[in-house]
Amino acid sequence: MVFDFSFILVMLALVTGLVWAADHWVFAPRRAARGAVKEPLLVDYSRSFFPVIAIVLVLRSFLYEPFRIPSDSMMPTLIHGDFIFVNKWRYGLRLPVLNTRILEIGRPARGDVVVFRRPAEPSQVFIKRLVGLPGDTIRVAGTQVWVNGTPSPVETGELYSGPKNEQYPFTHVGEERLGDVTHGILLDLVRSGMEGEWRVPPGHFFMMGDNRNNSRDSRFPEVGFVPEDHVIGKAEAIWLSLNPEPGSLLLWQRMGTGIR
Repeated sequence: MVFDFSFILVMLALVTGLVWAADHWVFAPRRAARGAVKEPLLVDYSRSFFPVIAIVLVLRSFLYEPFRIPSDSMMPTLIHGDFIFVNKWRYGLRLPVLNTRILEIGRPARGDVVVFRRPAEPSQVFIKRLVGLPGDTIRVAGTQVWVNGTPSPVETGELYSGPKNEQYPFTHVGEERLGDVTHGILLDLVRSGMEGEWRVPPGHFFMMGDNRNNSRDSRFPEVGFVPEDHVIGKAEAIWLSLNPEPGSLLLWQRMGTGIR
């Protein structure tokens, strides 16, 4: 159980709903019998706010949840300052707070950009790309990723020239193919990232950031393999993008774009 904003919404919906129901079935008839017509302020607020809270809870828990990108680990796909929509139903419907699956719809696929809770600290939310499925063997050496002994095709392009490029002076833009997904990555050809080989246990996933040399992900013990029940949803679209550099406040060209 995670005590986050979903927990607050559930408690607010529960309290306002109980107050409204108790008044409707018990206290309102008693007031009417006494000839009293004034409704308590608490009941008035509960009756007004319960439908709004319930709708927000359903939308956020079962359909889409907004999420802010907190770091550079997913550049160039996502940058610090992007606000995205996370699809909550793509991987099956789960109860809020308890995170128990109640309806099977789909499963995470290799190449998906996934929002999940860090296993060691479930209140902390990460976003990475799914590289390894349960049972896979993942090997990383230099700029190359092997999945079950097969190298994922990578094409290295020009020097990165997008937002915050001054912080990555020797970083090249690359293109990698994972499963059916072709996506951008950042590669520092001078400084290598974390290397090694990992066997993904059953019921877990192996996640990596697209900014390969600047990402704390499943390669590091503090993140590690991600249990399936820690997955929140699939990142689908950027709805707002704040410019991390001086100048224009918004990056209009990024807003409304899908995530792949």
